[in-house]
Amino acid sequence: MCPPLSNRSCRRDLTASASSFTECVQEVAMAAPTLTQCLVAISLLSCAAQAQLSTTFYASSCPNLQTIVRTAMTQAVSAEQRMGASLLRLFFHDCFVQGCDGSILLDAGGEKTAGPNANSVRGFEVIDTIKTNVEAACPGVVSCADILALAARDGTNLLGGPTWNVPLGRRDSTTASASLANSNLPPPTASLGTLISLFARQGLSARDMTALSGAHTIGQARCTTFRSRIYGDTNINASFAALRQQTCPRSGGDGTLAPIDVQTPARFDTDYFTNLLSQRGLFHSDQELFNGGSQDALVRQYSASASLFNSDFVAAMIKMGNVGVLTGTAGQIRRNCHVVNS
Repeated sequence: MCPPLSNRSCRRDLTASASSFTECVQEVAMAAPTLTQCLVAISLLSCAAQAQLSTTFYASSCPNLQTIVRTAMTQAVSAEQRMGASLLRLFFHDCFVQGCDGSILLDAGGEKTAGPNANSVRGFEVIDTIKTNVEAACPGVVSCADILALAARDGTNLLGGPTWNVPLGRRDSTTASASLANSNLPPPTASLGTLISLFARQGLSARDMTALSGAHTIGQARCTTFRSRIYGDTNINASFAALRQQTCPRSGGDGTLAPIDVQTPARFDTDYFTNLLSQRGLFHSDQELFNGGSQDALVRQYSASASLFNSDFVAAMIKMGNVGVLTGTAGQIRRNCHVVNS
C-alpha cells in the first residue's frame, strides 16, 4: 500500500499531468540519488496511478449515491434557487485551498471564516443533509469532499446548466487553512494577470479560468464585493452602474445582495459573457475578462456559443475537481463533515 503523499503541491501535480509527475520524481532523485530515494520515486509512481479518481468509484459500495444527492439537491434548489450557485461556489472555494478535500467544511482551522469566506460561503446545511442521508444508506463510505463535488454538479444542472460524470474517490482532509484561503482565492478586485496567476497556481489554464468564471451566470453578490466597481471603475456601463447604486450605497448596506448576471441570475447560460461585452460585469475581476486583454476573443466565443461554453466549463470543472485530491489511505472519511473523526 502506498503511503500518503505529504507534499500537497507535488500530490496536486501528480493528478494534473504525467510531466508534472516526472518533475516530482526528478525532484526526489536530485535531492540524494540513493537507493532509498529511488525506492521513494518508484513508490510515487505507484501512488500516482492509484491517485486517479473514477466515475464508478462507489458503484458497488454505495450504488444509490447519485440518486440520494440529486434528490436532496432538487429539494434544496426548489426551496431556494440561489443554493445551486452557492454550492458550486463552495466547491470552487474548497478546491483552491489545499485541493478538493472538504477542508472548507471543517469548523476548526479558520478556513470557512477566512477573509474570502466569512459571511459569504453558504450551503453547509445542504451538505449536512446529504451526508446524513448518505450515511444512512452507506455508513462510513462516502467522503464529504465527494458529496460536495456531486452537489456542485447537480446545482449547476438544476439551474439549466450541463451535467457530467463526476470522477470520485476523494478523501477528506484532517486540516483546514485560513492562510491559504486568504492567499489562493481570487478577490473580486483582481486584475486579469492576477486571475491567470492564481488559477495557474492550481494547474488551471487561462481558458479554464474564463470558462469557470462563467459560473457567475448564476448567484448573488454582496454590495461590499462590488461597491468599488460601481463607484470607481470607468469601464462600466453607466446605466448598469446607476442600477446597482440604487441598492448599494457608498457606505452601509454591505450585505445587500444583487444578481451577478443582471439578465438571468437563476439560469445557467451565456448571458454572463454577453454582459461583459457591454461592460455590465458586476465585479472588477469579471470585466477584466473583456477589457482589451488576452481573453476578449474567448469571451466573444462563449457569448455566441452555449455549446462551446458548456463543453469548456465541464472540462474545467473536472480538471479543477482533480486538484490536490486525497486518495487511498490519505485523509479519512469524515462521519460528520464539520469535524475530524475522533
